[in-house]
Amino acid sequence: MTNIFKRSVKDHWYVKYQQVGFPSIQKGWILPVDRWVDFDPFILMAEDWFKRGTFPDHPHRGFQTVTYVVDGRLEHIDNAGGRDILEPGDVQYMNAGWAARHAEEGVEDDIAHTLQLWLNLPKHLRNTETTYQTVYSEEAPIVNVEGGTVKVFSGDIAGVKGPMESLVPITLSEISLSAGATYIHKLPENHNAFLYVLSGDMDFGETGVNLKKHGVGTLTFEEDGTEANSSELVIKANSRRSKVLVYSGVPIKEPIVPYGPFVMNTMEEIKQAYRDYHDGKFGPPAI
Repeated sequence: MTNIFKRSVKDHWYVKYQQVGFPSIQKGWILPVDRWVDFDPFILMAEDWFKRGTFPDHPHRGFQTVTYVVDGRLEHIDNAGGRDILEPGDVQYMNAGWAARHAEEGVEDDIAHTLQLWLNLPKHLRNTETTYQTVYSEEAPIVNVEGGTVKVFSGDIAGVKGPMESLVPITLSEISLSAGATYIHKLPENHNAFLYVLSGDMDFGETGVNLKKHGVGTLTFEEDGTEANSSELVIKANSRRSKVLVYSGVPIKEPIVPYGPFVMNTMEEIKQAYRDYHDGKFGPPAI
């Protein structure tokens, strides 16, 4: 019988926030962009509080986004005619591919509070078709575990499959536990993974690293492992209403250049993306 890899917390920190100019209100980096090599296939993750007018029409190319709404309402508008309103607990997936142009706005007087993850694309998928998918909270399957629940947005987790379909397969789970509950979260052993505590007080991994709200932890993994082999992350809640998001994916292992709203493999490709945008190749504005 194969020994199951037991995950530990490799590194951990708390998000630091800064106030920014209105209509944006506050911003923090859950995953800072300068450590994308450590986070591969993830590039960065931002936590934002903002009102309407902060993220009007803008372009993207070469990566994917996964946006989780913590509070408030978020309106998505894209220049292909898409329009939707997301509420707390909803997730939106975007494959920017070769040319996305969209807007992300607070609704009416709401303060939108969101977590946006940038997910890399391998070089051969950077020019794919732009697509969007909304996963409403109630569409994500929920698995009852002792002392809590596991909601699965993406990937095969806890015996169910999440509805989100990303070009680069990842897992995304929202785990809610009551005080004293322990849950063993299983992930493919070759997935690089991180977690973000939304509320409460929890211990993680073999060494029981403690993290509270706004805490981030990266996890050990088997870089030369296989998708077929499972690994285990022990999670113990120390307070009621403890909730954590766990993300995982297989590293792509390609050099990238994240610059402005684009992620490419070289600076020349970044310059070409700007030229294409200014030449109108991204299409009309998203309004």
